[in-house]
Amino acid sequence: MYLLNISVGKLKKLAEDDRLFDYVINQLEQLQSFGPLPGIILPMFEAFLPILPLIVFVLANSVVYGLFKGFLYSWIGTAFGSILVFMLVRRLGQKRFFKIIRKNKQVRRVMTWLEEHGFGPLFLLMCFPFSPSSIINVVAGLSTVSRQQFILAVLLGKSVMIFTVAYVGSSIASFAQNPVKSIVVGVCILLFWILGKFIEKRLQHKAEKRKDQNG
Repeated sequence: MYLLNISVGKLKKLAEDDRLFDYVINQLEQLQSFGPLPGIILPMFEAFLPILPLIVFVLANSVVYGLFKGFLYSWIGTAFGSILVFMLVRRLGQKRFFKIIRKNKQVRRVMTWLEEHGFGPLFLLMCFPFSPSSIINVVAGLSTVSRQQFILAVLLGKSVMIFTVAYVGSSIASFAQNPVKSIVVGVCILLFWILGKFIEKRLQHKAEKRKDQNG
């Protein structure tokens, strides 16, 4: 797939010339014979290469595949990519490179914050399209945050983020220009947060019950 081999330099050049969005749409249309794979792979790669424009990929998916399929493919790709990065870091966390990262004061501060609060901050960070999700994935992987909490936050938070980008559109000004869209997005964030906290409590209760039975 030529699109996946495009250089970082060309991406920057296309972005500077305001041609990146049209280019991605054109490439996705040419690759429709591959089914949903291009629409899933591009957002997935963003988890490994944060320089890639996730918002552009989400919007392009919505245009090429339609709102529902575009949302679904983008969500699958970015969620799978985030979870994969988290699992790799969690597995390789004792390597020298990650030990150096873990010693950084700012990294340790964020790790402590995530460990103390769990699902809540992770979910909120995943909800916003401009948050450094790739960094969050790595820091969460280095922390003691449970896999269940992280996966839950990713699945719910990313769904809100992808829906927000696809629904609101490319301009952040749409939030102010269209109050109805703002209300819909706000309600979705609140509902998913409540759902996430409910599921988190159920999982914690089951874990404690299992621990008492084994004890």
